[in-house]
Amino acid sequence: MFRKVLVANRGEIAVRVIRALREMGIASVAVFSEVDRAALHVLLADEAVAIGPAVSSESYLAGERIVAAAQRVGADAIHPGYGFLSENAAFAKLCAGAGIKFIGPDPAAIEQMGSKTAAIEVAKKAGAPVVPGSNGVANDEREARAAAERIGYPVLLKAAAGGGGKGMRRVENGSEFESALRNARSEAERAFGSGDIYVEKLIDRPRHIEVQVLGDEHGNLIHLGERECSIQRRHQKVVEESPSPLVLEKPELREKLGKAALKIARAVNYTNAGTLEFLADQHGNFYFLEMNTRLQVEHPVTELVTGIDMVRWQIRIAAGEKLTLKQNDIRWNGSAVECRIYAEDPDNNFLPSPGRISQYVEPGGPGVRVDGGVYPGWTVPLEYDPLLAKLCVWGETRDAAIARMQRALAEYRVLGITTNLRMFARLMDYDSWKRGELHTGLLNEFQKSQPAREPDREALTASILAVAQAGRKNGAPKAPNSASAWQTEGRRGLLR
Repeated sequence: MFRKVLVANRGEIAVRVIRALREMGIASVAVFSEVDRAALHVLLADEAVAIGPAVSSESYLAGERIVAAAQRVGADAIHPGYGFLSENAAFAKLCAGAGIKFIGPDPAAIEQMGSKTAAIEVAKKAGAPVVPGSNGVANDEREARAAAERIGYPVLLKAAAGGGGKGMRRVENGSEFESALRNARSEAERAFGSGDIYVEKLIDRPRHIEVQVLGDEHGNLIHLGERECSIQRRHQKVVEESPSPLVLEKPELREKLGKAALKIARAVNYTNAGTLEFLADQHGNFYFLEMNTRLQVEHPVTELVTGIDMVRWQIRIAAGEKLTLKQNDIRWNGSAVECRIYAEDPDNNFLPSPGRISQYVEPGGPGVRVDGGVYPGWTVPLEYDPLLAKLCVWGETRDAAIARMQRALAEYRVLGITTNLRMFARLMDYDSWKRGELHTGLLNEFQKSQPAREPDREALTASILAVAQAGRKNGAPKAPNSASAWQTEGRRGLLR
């Protein structure tokens, strides 16, 4: 087993991994940018290393700096979390070249499945269903337009090199095609450094369902069931649950999804944690979309219904251990729901709301789990994704889980900034959500159905007080500013 692991990430996922390492008796090392000097993951780790300024390209995306930091502190392995360098094959190779274990899949699998078009070809050869589309990247407008006309409108133009809704455009007819393609290519180039686009048939009111897989380095591969991730804003998930309401309605669908996911994963000799994503129509027909070769943000809902600690298994697999779980060992118990708590304003097009948190109280009680990365007095930076925490609940049934989520949301208190907590509280009462009649456009429909909201006066008052108190000592953990400034848990402190 590893002696020391560097966590190449920030926020709630870095905290999650650090806590798992501590439970396993493994020393943890945090890395941080200048703006994250007093972040929670830095305060919780056994050691912390400054790696650069706030801009991600010079800190959390600076692979050589991170590997150098790992070498400096004598780390055996690096856990990348999600985002940043977690699906970067070059970084995984860099780790291997330095003799440091990358806690994730083999670089070849990352490379092969990192391209959506290449991943679709893998799925086709493996016999998994795929959405009708262009045969790989469309090289020019003529080729892309021909594919759209062959498939039939409406279609989606999608970036081949990445996801999250970047470089994606819906095209209703041929007259829209030229401008949509130009805009999709431009956005894809800015987001991923590649303007490659492919064309895909648009499935009306699709559901986004994914399957979690785990594979060891000895040829064993299992799936842990599905998650429904259809509640999205700007093509990014904000609410996830397991099991999918569609699977509750059609129980045979889980086995079909699982078999398809395992076929694709086996085709690339996949190891560690990974997620196969599918689009499904309202009748239960499903199509492979892409693979995420990393831990997912929404992994807690799978942990809650299966009882399996995925981060612990990631570490054990990377250390060379065999999976002790067989497919027949996996049981799914009850229902779990996750809400991603963001510093953003849902009533203002989900505009980020960075700033100082003046008050922060997490809910508790049976069946409630909060994977958080902030504390009272912490200032949410503008430079990164504004995810504060993930509120997760478990219940014996889906209705029980929703009721528990409603209770937990009512107890959750974040003052000083605007969050999406009130939106989730309203969503939990929305009839389509409660009935499980989900699709990827449901959140947009829900938002449009809501009356104009009054300002959150409690949060506004707290914001004004926070500004008035700026510069005062507020009792928050003090930011370290030198190598001897602090120590965590009685162990080594800050390294520069």
